[in-house]
Amino acid sequence: MHALNFNVAYPSARSPVFGRDAIATSHPLASQAGMAMLMRGGNAVDAAIAAAMALTVVEPTGCGIGSDAFAIVWDGSELHGLNSSGRSPAAWTPARFLGRDAMPALGWEAVTVPGAVAGWAALARRFGRLPLTEIAAPAIRYAREGFAVTPIIAMLWARAAETLSGQPGFAECFLPHGRAPRAGEIFRSEGHARTLESIAESAGESFYRGELARAIVANAQRLGGAMTLEDLATHSADWVGTLSRAFSGAVVHELPPNGQGVGTLIGLGILEAIGFGAHGVDDPATVHLAIEATKLAMVDLDEYLGDPKAMKIAASRLLDDAYLAQRAALIDPARAGDPGHGTPARGGTVCLSAADRDGMMISFIQSNYMGFGSGVVIPGAGISLQNRGAGFNLRPGHANEVGPRKRPFHTIIPGFIMNPDGTPLMAFGLMGGPMQAQGHLQLALRILAYRQNPQAAADAPRWRVLAGRRVAVEPGMNPHLIEALKALGHEITVERPEALFAFGGAQIVMRNADGYVCGSDPRKDGQALAW
Repeated sequence: MHALNFNVAYPSARSPVFGRDAIATSHPLASQAGMAMLMRGGNAVDAAIAAAMALTVVEPTGCGIGSDAFAIVWDGSELHGLNSSGRSPAAWTPARFLGRDAMPALGWEAVTVPGAVAGWAALARRFGRLPLTEIAAPAIRYAREGFAVTPIIAMLWARAAETLSGQPGFAECFLPHGRAPRAGEIFRSEGHARTLESIAESAGESFYRGELARAIVANAQRLGGAMTLEDLATHSADWVGTLSRAFSGAVVHELPPNGQGVGTLIGLGILEAIGFGAHGVDDPATVHLAIEATKLAMVDLDEYLGDPKAMKIAASRLLDDAYLAQRAALIDPARAGDPGHGTPARGGTVCLSAADRDGMMISFIQSNYMGFGSGVVIPGAGISLQNRGAGFNLRPGHANEVGPRKRPFHTIIPGFIMNPDGTPLMAFGLMGGPMQAQGHLQLALRILAYRQNPQAAADAPRWRVLAGRRVAVEPGMNPHLIEALKALGHEITVERPEALFAFGGAQIVMRNADGYVCGSDPRKDGQALAW
């Protein structure tokens, strides 16, 4: 039989999906795992955990058992934010990294305490309806019996193999036959299955205070890492509030730092302050203002954000109306700028969205950070460890300077939108590193201000602020729009089609009169399901 070409040769359109129970994820098997929970009488949180566990198996290029996680949950009466990002080992003083130009991105010196498992357990304990052993069953089956690797993941897997094959434990787990699996090939991981069984049976205890914790720390000690049993045992997933900003007749909610969600709210607030809407969503005037607002937000993030305990300026001060108006005044409607940060007055990731017929909704996101993360994999356990330590910087006195028992600046953010009357409207997310706050802004602009449906908003070509006046755009963007942006002084790079993953992958579930409408990003192998 001739090998098939799995490249997308022609433009493809997905239709929005409607139903009373809904889930959208970046992989069909994860969506099916979540939908199985809904069809068994589970709720949206059960579905989200099942999908998240499955994604550690079927999309290891973006997340793993050793990931971090965040969530926003609407429980039917109020919003809850969950921060389950890990902290640095106690031994990570600034002196440990003296002489380096930047934080390491590979190996044990990039690994902070993994938080995703604690996040699953916290969600299940507070909101879950089904036993964790039942929720984990699809992921365990995919790991033990195998699954066919999808095309985009196969491409990312092969790229990662080029740089990570020498990292401890990586090849043993992820390079069967000495290479990355190809699209359509079956991949199995018995160690992964056993680890998920242990996590489900112990509600996560084995990972932080049991046999899995001992295996993780033994590996760290053997390879010169700083992680200790105490570092793992003291981890906690924290329930937090949300930050919010009114925008175009709705209220956009993001989690507070250490994540970058406040950047979305800053950008939307600047757009409201400068006044927009006189032109269409894809008109150069609208896109220019959105890019300029995003630049202002991103430089503020870089200057001020980190672990909230170390921040010198509260995130809420970056959302002050007077400050946002001051920042908006810096935008020239006729010319691209290269702004610095402001001074307020004193005073490779996966995401998914799910909702059920009883009204519960959740936006959930988990990530290794850079693809497979640190490249470190615990032998025989299928635990790939994130490299969130690379999110710290080495600038003395900065809020995000590396330090002991500290959370680094995080790129991953769940998103949620409420109606002005206090009812829920949309659970959404967009994976993709520094693209996330920018992507949230673009989705909110399209759906709230220009009334595009979730699938159309996910399909639309995106732009990505790089630095200064440099902006990357997707090859599907209208050539006339690209030329108009160049004329305004933007330095435009049109990315190659194979780099579309850098523009993120949106997963959206939005309430309508009779249930939900959802969309899944075509840049991923994902799927929206509803019934």
